[in-house]
Amino acid sequence: MSETGSSFSETGSYTLAVDGMGGDGGSEVVVAGLAIAADRHPSARILLVGDEAKLTGLLSRYPRAAAICTIRPAGSAISMDMKPTAALRVRDSSMRLAMDAVAQGEAQGVVSAGNSGAMLALAKIVVKTLPGITRPAMAAISPTTRGDVVMLDLGANVACDWRNLVEFAVMGEAFAKAVLGLPAPTIGLLNVGSEELKGDERLRQAAEVLRGSSLAKQFHGFVEGHDITAGTTDVVVTDGFTGNVALKTGEGALKMAFTLLRQVFTSSLLGRIGYLLVRPGLERMKEWLDPRRYNGAVFVGLNGVVVKSHGGTDAEGFAAAVDVAIDMVTHRFNDGIRDRLARMGSLTTVKASPDQPQAVPAS
Repeated sequence: MSETGSSFSETGSYTLAVDGMGGDGGSEVVVAGLAIAADRHPSARILLVGDEAKLTGLLSRYPRAAAICTIRPAGSAISMDMKPTAALRVRDSSMRLAMDAVAQGEAQGVVSAGNSGAMLALAKIVVKTLPGITRPAMAAISPTTRGDVVMLDLGANVACDWRNLVEFAVMGEAFAKAVLGLPAPTIGLLNVGSEELKGDERLRQAAEVLRGSSLAKQFHGFVEGHDITAGTTDVVVTDGFTGNVALKTGEGALKMAFTLLRQVFTSSLLGRIGYLLVRPGLERMKEWLDPRRYNGAVFVGLNGVVVKSHGGTDAEGFAAAVDVAIDMVTHRFNDGIRDRLARMGSLTTVKASPDQPQAVPAS
């Protein structure tokens, strides 16, 4: 395969640029994950960016990955603790060159398990935001009792105004269509109560705009914290501060539940007998809640697909992040955002009335 990928819109083919040097597990996890992804997506083409000698050696051990990969050499790698400002100055890093490939149209998306802050900074500077989007957001999928839910923002923007929240709703709806395959995803704004008068002015302003937009039929209104895991809506929209707290709280609650179950089933003979009786159900639940299934947070609102794999994931988890990127490319995720913004017209540019205080955006 040549190094230059074709445009998906013109030929139906697609190329992903993959940072071969990011993550706690290093290049081996990346290449092993690509071998799994190759079985699922044999038509995919991967521009694998990183240390040429190391990646060549790994691909010789993973022929399935080698069949879909072309190596692009990179002179350096972004460390997991490097500050975003410093990462921007390293122009020959594997992460930067992967972003460059998307910006130059050689690839339609990028996947990295590397430094989150550096990745967001590079994405903003190199890939840039879509026209009509003021800030990219971080979106991810989480399990609920009714299926899966898309949540955003999960930390890219600590403080948001009403317009940001409206844009997040647009992007979340397009994400749920592309990745979850939902024809008309329902949308909720996370609030301290479901009543219309609850919350601050930016939430009420965002809700008012959504009710008057082309998303009105899909807009459920305000949702509360318990609605996230209940699956009340398919998309939950919030600012990055609240979203990150909700995400980490959910992860902590899940770990606590499994720890308590382990204590119950190992504390006595009756507990061990009980475990043998319920083991099949517990195994199914563990598989359903496996965090590797939900690996792959996405920076949405950019001129290309940018997927962040968890740094500590294994090969199966990295393959799941590649799955997300491929779903978004093949389902023309960004086209969905552009179309929705065009249909919403001037609603997202309406100014709050003088008596309504404006929220202060994050610096």
